[in-house]
Amino acid sequence: MTVPRAKDTWEAVLGELQLQVTRPSYQTWLSGTVGLSHSDTEFVVGTPNPFVAEMLEQRMYSLISLAVERVVDGPVEIRFEVASNKGSARPGGTRGLHSPPNGTQPQDPIGSAAEKHSDHSQQLTLFGQPALNAKFTFANYIVGRSNELAAAAAAAVSDQPGALYNPLVIYSAVGLGKTHLLHSIGHRLKTDGLTPMYTTTEEFTNEYIKAIREGRTEEFRNKYRSADALLLDDIQFLIGKEQTQEGFFHTFNALHMANRQIVVTSDRPITALSLLEDRVRSRLSGGLVVDIQPPDLETRVAILRAMADMMAWDVRRDVIDYLGERVHSNVRDLEGRLNRVVAYAQLNGSPVTLEMLSQANASVIDPSGPTSVSDRLVIDTVAEYFHLRDDDLKGRKRDRKTATARQVAMYLLREDARLGPSAIGRILGGKDHTTVIHGCARIASRLDKDPCLRSDILNIREALSL
Repeated sequence: MTVPRAKDTWEAVLGELQLQVTRPSYQTWLSGTVGLSHSDTEFVVGTPNPFVAEMLEQRMYSLISLAVERVVDGPVEIRFEVASNKGSARPGGTRGLHSPPNGTQPQDPIGSAAEKHSDHSQQLTLFGQPALNAKFTFANYIVGRSNELAAAAAAAVSDQPGALYNPLVIYSAVGLGKTHLLHSIGHRLKTDGLTPMYTTTEEFTNEYIKAIREGRTEEFRNKYRSADALLLDDIQFLIGKEQTQEGFFHTFNALHMANRQIVVTSDRPITALSLLEDRVRSRLSGGLVVDIQPPDLETRVAILRAMADMMAWDVRRDVIDYLGERVHSNVRDLEGRLNRVVAYAQLNGSPVTLEMLSQANASVIDPSGPTSVSDRLVIDTVAEYFHLRDDDLKGRKRDRKTATARQVAMYLLREDARLGPSAIGRILGGKDHTTVIHGCARIASRLDKDPCLRSDILNIREALSL
């Protein structure tokens, strides 16, 4: 099938999909796609970037496949690839950064593009700019349920800056990846030939004060208002700085009126920034506000695996699982823990194994000291997981399922509740301490060889953490 015919076919498919998915999902994942080619066995869909291709493949393949099958009247394999011409992946002519829907040129209060870029390179020498971190890209960002919406929104504003969600506000507790997304947006915009301006609120404040002190406020305004996008990190630090809020407010207005993208991060929701001026909070609340939650177990394990692969570290799966289920707070702690474990192994000339971890000083594995759980919680959680009663774990039943569950309870009471063999024996109905030692040793020895048991332990620990 010719390319024009494939495009028409895909337009019909998009018409069906638009009725089946939410408007934000359609705008984020499907509006920038195009039909590239169609044979008897395969339909190729062009996407604006690899991130969209991956998400369509993983999350929407079945839905898209059924829609294509209905339109072409037969099953075909769907393949997603990045369109070679980015503009061709936007059917209907999605408007550009400075182009209004009717095709007329808007009045640009900031000046012509040629003047803007000429001035911009000069202004950078006057004030400087924090550099984008080369490691913080979309390719290195692990997406899970906890950050899926934030990642999708960041990708969307990167591909259509100023057109979809403006401003975009990303908030989360520390160490969960909002700065990573901010830098990723900057890298994507630079790749597309645009000029993003990334800065921290602290740096923005310092520059503004310096500009006022030195009588260079005009240069300050031109620097920030000449950017195609403003990426501002940690906006909560504007609280209490009335004069800087004034400068940010006018900068925001100038960029927003010119359809320039604005993305800010915060450590709390905008509504919780009560000490910000009302007009600033109102401007920030006028776009899309998304949050990032602490990563779930699967995402934590994926982050550790990706880090080990990127650093070319030989870290076994059971070690990754062991660390992933013990660190729940944030990604920064997760990566720091893996760094410490690998460094410990390298200094001692030993491989990174569970045995090495058991020998390592507790401060290397968890400098804050792991928080123990109650014996009652362990018993209840294990019994529920194996569909047993608490009395079954404490009784004398010896069938395989009950015996395994009892030994898992012994192991977790020792490892997670920090109890000794005698105390564990008393909790489990008066078992002898040698029975407890044997049961714990049996589970520990099987963890290296039995992925099903390892998965059971991880799932139970995840339930304990919740």
